[in-house]
Amino acid sequence: METFDFIVIGAGSGLNVSAAAADEKKKVAIVEPGPMGGTCLNRGCIPSKILIHSADVARIVQRSEVFGIKSKFLGVDFKKIISDRASKRVDSEAKEIEESLRSDDYTTLFKTNGVFVGNKILQVGNKKITADKIIIAAGTRPSVPHIEGINDVPYITSDGALRLKELPKSMTVLGGGYIAAELADFYSALGTKITVIQRSDVMVKNEDSTIARAFTAAFAKHNRVHTGYAVKSVAMKGKNIVTTAADQKGREIKIESEQLLVAAGRVPNSDVLQVVKTGVKTNKDGYIDVNPQMETNVKNIWALGDIAGKYLFKHSANAEAKVVVQNAVYGKKVAVNYSAMPHAIFSSPQVAGVGERQQDLDARKADYAVGEYRYIDTGMGMALEDTDGFVRVYVDRKTLKILGCHILGTDASTAIHEVILAMRHGITAKQLVETIHIHPALSEVVQRACANLE
Repeated sequence: METFDFIVIGAGSGLNVSAAAADEKKKVAIVEPGPMGGTCLNRGCIPSKILIHSADVARIVQRSEVFGIKSKFLGVDFKKIISDRASKRVDSEAKEIEESLRSDDYTTLFKTNGVFVGNKILQVGNKKITADKIIIAAGTRPSVPHIEGINDVPYITSDGALRLKELPKSMTVLGGGYIAAELADFYSALGTKITVIQRSDVMVKNEDSTIARAFTAAFAKHNRVHTGYAVKSVAMKGKNIVTTAADQKGREIKIESEQLLVAAGRVPNSDVLQVVKTGVKTNKDGYIDVNPQMETNVKNIWALGDIAGKYLFKHSANAEAKVVVQNAVYGKKVAVNYSAMPHAIFSSPQVAGVGERQQDLDARKADYAVGEYRYIDTGMGMALEDTDGFVRVYVDRKTLKILGCHILGTDASTAIHEVILAMRHGITAKQLVETIHIHPALSEVVQRACANLE
């Protein structure tokens, strides 16, 4: 059995820890079946956003006459979008990361799955390795629900949706969360006939309730959306897949499509790693329990990123990795500051949020004011012809501190950032309003929402 100073399981944000340990001349083992870079680089953030930008361009062409520009949408070069623009780029970067790891004098890469077989003992291939300090950053995988016939049809998950060889004519999407919204929007913009089946009464149900309703309505303008339906079964019909779903009253719908995308959430890889064999505790959903310093119940074993289940975002994983570096590598006791943790959905329209939602505030009976402003009522919103977009902000009535902000519309993922900064550093809504904003920049929508409190 080979002994290391550190074992890092997962080559996503875990690489931030392995790099810091190697810089301190510690002997580091990285366990990752590959490719390097984790979910974000290979199966998430990076390839999906490359693809989604192509979809954004397609939508601009399709609605160019709104802006007085005559054009004709002639179709897409799907291979160029999927392979040349996305897959080849991320594959190249993953390869570069691997080459860098293999050339490091203090790092040993085990490009295979790892399984705990004892206390701090990991089976990697035909070898056992151990270390005093272990970082578990092994992420999550797509969840596939138990549906009658699911194993008899050639469904895809988000992993496969990012690497299809041909643009499908039609696609049924099971689920209405972040991943479902982004991928469905991508394929819809390129010409695929999309049908979304969602169990809850809205898409993106974890968003602020007003945002979720508005998003569902906007999304339904370009796609068939069946909310309040649960999938009962799937089956082949020739080369197509038939999905049968029913609402709470038992009314059935049958949707026939060329492709079936299962986007029903994700599950942590703690079961695959068999973390129980090293004594690490998980919660009822399989996410690893950690303290504010990201340490598990087992001394000198930390977990970070999606597998820890705090927030399933790359930016939160990177924030956690910084803390684990301080604690595991440098021996400090630093806690993660999750205040003003933002997120965004890169669909059309975009969604972004930070802080509490209206349902959260109502649940705790908070005394708050609401400010809302529409994109179209500003100079830039008018120029963009964004009739769906709006900003909704919640402010403490006594202190005027911003409690939460939620945006639907063009570049929401960028527009949210001044509110993130304000919330993180205690800047009030009044101070934000009094800050001079460029006219007619899109940021004026946020400013006017904060000035429009009721």
